[in-house]
Amino acid sequence: MGDTLIAIRGVTKTYPRGDQVVHALRGVNLDIETGQYISIMGPSGSGKSTLFNMIGGLDMPTEGEVRVDGCRLAALDSDQLAWFRCHKIGFIFQSFNLVNTMTAQENVAIARTFAGVSYAEAMADAAQVLTRVGLEHRLTHLPSQVSGGQQQRIAIARALVNRPMIILADEPTGNLDLKTGQDIIDLLYEMKTVFGITVVTATHDMKMISASDRLVKLRSGAVEEMMTRAEMNVSIGTIDGESVA
Repeated sequence: MGDTLIAIRGVTKTYPRGDQVVHALRGVNLDIETGQYISIMGPSGSGKSTLFNMIGGLDMPTEGEVRVDGCRLAALDSDQLAWFRCHKIGFIFQSFNLVNTMTAQENVAIARTFAGVSYAEAMADAAQVLTRVGLEHRLTHLPSQVSGGQQQRIAIARALVNRPMIILADEPTGNLDLKTGQDIIDLLYEMKTVFGITVVTATHDMKMISASDRLVKLRSGAVEEMMTRAEMNVSIGTIDGESVA
């Protein structure tokens, strides 16, 4: 770690709503280093999802800039942005976003085919990464035939199959029970420690901070607080009134 991979400078995002203007982000500045595990927390409407979308190139700032791996995202055209999202970013969503008529292996392979590899190579790569996340015995199962935790593992495998620099995980444990959620947190932490992938999560899950190098708290579109691992007490204490023990 040490090199800045994601640089967010003075980012503001506004949306018109009738005669009013909604300020989703208000002058956010944030550096995320290569190989860090960052948890972005805050109440609903704090700007977590908007900031998340900025990093992934899914939305652009009204003011300010976002640079990823030295590239200013607002300078890219639609084709370049599609390439960036395919090769640099792995997305994980709370709702899994799996294709119900495809097997686990096919759901993962489709991301690989979008990257331009052959179907045979995509299927082989999908099998390899599904094995890595502990689903070698579920390759031919449909999403409806596996548990919620296994569906999330398929989604993680899909995010990993193109060997991204960054994993963006939006509430990855939100639909899971306590134990399964912890398993997913542990798996994401493994991706960081074993492969050096930078992990950025938008989450309400207090368990997530035990794996985080830094916690970024947003409120009303602005960074309210940032804490490093050394500053976080993950054994005793509370955050926003919730126990993190």
